[in-house]
Parts: sequence; structure tokens; C-alpha cells
Amino acid sequence: MKSNFKIPFYLSFALSFTLLLLFNSCNIPQNETNDWLVDGQSRKAEVKIINDKEIQISNGLVQRTFYLGPNAVCFDFTNLMTDTQLLRTVMPEAKVTLDGKTYRVGGLHGQKERAYFKKDWLKDLEASNEDFQYESMVVTEITPHFPTKTNFWTSHQKDATGKKVTFQYSHPAFQGLLLKIHYEIYDDLPLIAKYLTMENFSSRPIEINQVVNEVLGLVEEESAVVGSTEKMKKQHQLYIENNFAFNNAMHAELSSQATHWKPDPDYTSQVNYNLLTPSIMEVYAEEGIGITLHPKENFKSIRTYELVLDSYDRERNGLARRKMYRAIAPWVLQNPIFMHLVSKNDEEVRTAIDQCVDTGYEALILSFGSHINMEDNSDANIQRWKELADYAHERGIKIGGYSLFSSRTISPEHDVISRITGKPGGAFFGNAPCLASQWGLDYLDKLKYFFEKTGFDIFENDGPYPGDVCASNVHPGHEGLHDSQWVQFQLQKDLYQWMNARGIYINAPDWYFLDGTHKIALGYREVNFSLPRAQQKILNRQNIHDGTWEKTPSMGWGFVPLTVYQGGGKEAVLEPLNEHLDDYRQLMMQYYGAGVQACYRGPRLYDTEETKAMVIEVIDWYKNYREILNADIIRLRRADGRDWDGWMHVDPKGKEKALVMLFNPTNENMEKELEIPLYYTGLQDKVNVSIEGNESKKYPIKQNQNLSIKINIPADGFTWLILE
Repeated sequence: MKSNFKIPFYLSFALSFTLLLLFNSCNIPQNETNDWLVDGQSRKAEVKIINDKEIQISNGLVQRTFYLGPNAVCFDFTNLMTDTQLLRTVMPEAKVTLDGKTYRVGGLHGQKERAYFKKDWLKDLEASNEDFQYESMVVTEITPHFPTKTNFWTSHQKDATGKKVTFQYSHPAFQGLLLKIHYEIYDDLPLIAKYLTMENFSSRPIEINQVVNEVLGLVEEESAVVGSTEKMKKQHQLYIENNFAFNNAMHAELSSQATHWKPDPDYTSQVNYNLLTPSIMEVYAEEGIGITLHPKENFKSIRTYELVLDSYDRERNGLARRKMYRAIAPWVLQNPIFMHLVSKNDEEVRTAIDQCVDTGYEALILSFGSHINMEDNSDANIQRWKELADYAHERGIKIGGYSLFSSRTISPEHDVISRITGKPGGAFFGNAPCLASQWGLDYLDKLKYFFEKTGFDIFENDGPYPGDVCASNVHPGHEGLHDSQWVQFQLQKDLYQWMNARGIYINAPDWYFLDGTHKIALGYREVNFSLPRAQQKILNRQNIHDGTWEKTPSMGWGFVPLTVYQGGGKEAVLEPLNEHLDDYRQLMMQYYGAGVQACYRGPRLYDTEETKAMVIEVIDWYKNYREILNADIIRLRRADGRDWDGWMHVDPKGKEKALVMLFNPTNENMEKELEIPLYYTGLQDKVNVSIEGNESKKYPIKQNQNLSIKINIPADGFTWLILE
């Protein structure tokens, strides 16, 4: 039967336009042409001198343009991937509070309409004599911010490159103070870094009360007539990260302490009735700096990274962030295979070292609860652990140990003092020593001495948590409350960078990656490791799914309790190992199949020859596919205990373009016709698929860049695929 119904033209047009908007809002690319995440094309950073008053930094993905007269100001910040302007108004380049007075650095005054900016307005804007004035500019290459050394397996291939532009400023009130703002733009990444330095060449000390190293007047994310700054959306095309992060959240955004979104009261044409739209982004330490810059001393601010995004897709943005970490913190790509030993005596350490050699493990960490004490610098203790380190090194095994800093009390003399009560307490974990107390300074010296004398390779640090401020006025490392947070954080950074420069691998409990640490917890609830193994397997896969959105596989550790951890019955642990081989194997395959190292915590890796053979089999498998297993993860389906789940590693530049891990949590064998997305593999037209290392078979890639394949997943088991 033929219908005479026709859609009116205006409805047809509206429907087509709506579908187009929906399509574009997904921001999912349809092919890899000119896609910086896939195509492998070189996009070199460059500094363009447009004229005597205009300079631009760009790499084809992002650009910032500066006007250099009558004072320096950034008037253009463009997302070249989407051809979108990020700035709606000019702002000062930075703000500093010195000797109790706040000064703008650079910037121009007089813009009236702050919803957008026109370049021809620059000629009408004015400088102020109250501000720090631009003097000169230098262009150099990007260089590392601190020395680093690699002693472990890594997927890192080459150091990041790009251009650095340094703008120099001065102020008549501070003769001899050299203030510089540094921009770094990276090759092949939509990424710009920014930080501020001061050098005191004068003859007098200068109080640095506060430093705001970045101020951006950004286009707002949402239009809300009523709404508070705190409740409205802030993150948009610009992802901000800096090296002032802590919160014990194991999560970048929640750990961020220096990124502040604020309203702009001068933006009077905004939609929000109370002018509260979060449209100014500033970077600073909320507690302030609070230090004295003495003659001939230098100061370096928080370092801010601004990653420009081309999508609202979480997976795509996660890939962008992970690519950023691979460039700015390449040490995190080291990923040693380690055991977490619980030891009572030296003989157990030697036995564990021998088992590492037998099974292909690369490192041994003496876990919490073991008999190591790195704070004991006696000759006998140093000699004891040097002999054990030598024993490990002679057999090709790295060795490390655990040290607790936070959640302990030393004494009222050395503990963090509450600003409220004036007594010990009120720290992140109730009580904690102050790192700038005499005990804290000695602790740092003892750790360095221990590592220098014993040759230990790995440091697992439980704390410090520099969010702790200290109101003590007698600790030798800081003056009082005003400088306590900044000073403690700098002491901690100095330790981690000292270790990184010597190739010492650092497991730390917070987001200290940008200052030299290597690994953090994947994210888990500790009491879950007292649950039955069947539950642990599913929960672990959920943790892997959730904990690798912004982390590369090498940045997170998991946990496998070989013996009782915090509780639970015999169904929670793997000992005796030979009686739980299937669970042991699957827990290993889940973590190694994600590229995530777990803390296999117990007294041994195997108890029988059969157990030993299983461990060797898994480690050999991991080493065989190590490159692709340390590549980024694309999520396929989150574990829910009801149906299949899994993930896929992708590397468009690698020999293996993808490795797929699939799991079946049910009690029945599962046959599935799966659609596997191949866009981020770089594969087109056809793909060779090998199931569990068997002979490969060629499959066509569909027009939507998916692979359709029938897969069998055994009951309560797993399978894996290699795509080439």
C-alpha cells in the first residue's frame, strides 16, 4: 500500500539539521586522515615572529598569539583541530604578591566587552605602570625539568621535543628581580606548558606571598541564567593539569589543588544573572607560597600543562591525556615485573629472590609488615641490606622496600601542628610528622643514605601528603603556617627527583607523577581483597576498566593477596597456591593482560613445580606481548557479572596493532558475535586475527571501522586475540 504522507519541507530540514548536530556532537572521527591520535604524522612546534609586536607559538594543533606592546599580552588561544577560539578576553600573563602587595605581570587594560575579543581592539588598550613590564624574549628548545635515569623495562622510545619561549619582565619597585614567564609548546601534541621563575639579583630579601602563574579569560562552557560558579560546568576544550596535586584520590582531577575556576564580574554581558559563570581560570596554591627569596636565590612556580581537546568523547580525551603523560613524564612508562614480599628474616628474602629468577620476575619489593627498616642507618643494618641487594643484583633482580611516613605519630615536637588547636593532629590521616621538622629532615637524609649505601633500586613511599599544613614556629625547615605546605612539598619533590635521577623506581600514594614518581594505585577498596576470589576477579576487572581512563597501564598497580591481607577466610587467598591454580592464573592474566603490575603479596611465588610452571607460562606470555600490553587501553565492556567483559590495547605504530582480552564471568561457555572497534588501531580494510596465538585468519573491516567476529569464551574464564 502506497502512502501519500510527506514530511513538510521545514520539518525535513529541521530533522536533517538535528541529526547533523547529533552526529557532530559525538565528536567521533570517521577515519584516521589527519587525526593526530592515529596518523603518526609529524607536527612540529614553531615560533613565528609575525611582526615587531606580534609572536605566535603553534604546531598545527594549537596556537597562542602574543602582542608585545605596550606590554605583553596573549590575545589568541586557538584550538586548531576544531578551529575554535578559547579566549573571550585578554588577561594579565600572571599575578604575583611580593612583600604583601599584588602586581600584574604583563597584560593590557581597557577592554570593555568581555564576551569576545577583536584583534583591532589591541591598539586601544593601555599598559599600567603598576604592572611588571615586558622587556625581552628568548626562544630555545624544550629540555627536561630535572634529570632522569631509566634502569627498568620501558615502552618509552624518545624524549619529547618542542619549542620554549621565555618572556622577561621587570618592575621599578624590585630592582634586581628578574621575573620570567616560560611557555613550552610540544611537537605532535595539542599541549602547552607554562610556569614562572624569579631570580633575585638584588641585595635584599623579597617575600613571595603568592604566585598565580596562569590567568585565562575563557569562553564559558554552559549558559545558565541562574547557577553558582561551583555548580556550573568548568572543564571544556581545555584540560588543565599541574604539578601541585595531592588528595590520595588516585585520580588527576580530584587531586588537582591549584586549578581554580572563578567568575568574571567585569563580564557584564554574560547570561548568568548574578555574573557567576566560571569563565576565569587561575593556577595557584590556595595556601600561598609564603617563602623569602634571598639574594642569589631562585624560585620556580607551579608548572601548568594545558591540553587542548577536540572532543567530548571520554575515551578519546583519555587517549589524549595518556599521550600527554608519555611525553611530559616518560619515566612512568617503566613497568618492572615485581613481587611484594612479606618477610620475617633474611633467608626468606633470598628465597624470594631465587623464585623471581626461576619465574622471570624482575624485581622484589619488601612489603609493609616486612622486617626492613630504611630509617636505621647503623653500620650493621646498612651492611645487612647491602648484602641482600648484592645477592639480588648478582642474579639480575632489582630490590626495593616500603617506608611509612604518614598516618603515624613521632612526638609533639615533630608532628604536624593543627592551625585550629595549636596541638598535634588535624592532618590528612589524623596524625603525621611534619616533613620540615627536624625528624622529617633527618628522615629524608636517612633515606638517601640508605639508597646510596645499599644500592636499593625501588622505593615504595606511603606518604607524605603535602596537603598537611603545619602551624609550628619551631620546626627548622619552615617558618610557620604560611610557608609550611609549600616547603614540605618542595622537600618531597626534591627527594623524588633525586631518586629519579639515579634510576630509583618510586611507588607513591598520590599524583606526584610530574615530579618524578612512577606508579600509583590503580584505585581499589582494600577490604575487597578479603572477599572470595570469585568476587575479587570481577572487582579487579572493574578497577582496571575504571582506573585506566587517564592512566597508562604502567602508571597503576593492582593487588593480589597470596596470603591473608586484612581479613577474610581461606576462600579469599591463594595459598596454598597449588590448590588454586585456576584462580591464580586468571588473576595474573587479568592484570598482565591489562599491562598493570599487581602487588603479589605473600612469602613466595610458587609452592610446587606445577605452580612454578604456571607462573612461568604467564610471565613468558606477558614478555612476548609486552609492547602491545603496555599500549593504551580501549574499553569494550565493563565487568558486571552478567555477560562478557573486556578491553583492548591499541598501538597503530606497533607490530601488533591490538591485543583483545575477553572474560566470561558466568558458569556456562559463551559464544558471542562481537563488534570490536578498530579506529584507534589504524587498521583499514582487512585485519589478521589470531585467537590465543593460533594461526591467524583474515577478516574484513566494516565501513564503520568495526570488526565483526564470533568468539568462544570458556565458563568462568577468558580468551585473548592478537590483531595485526
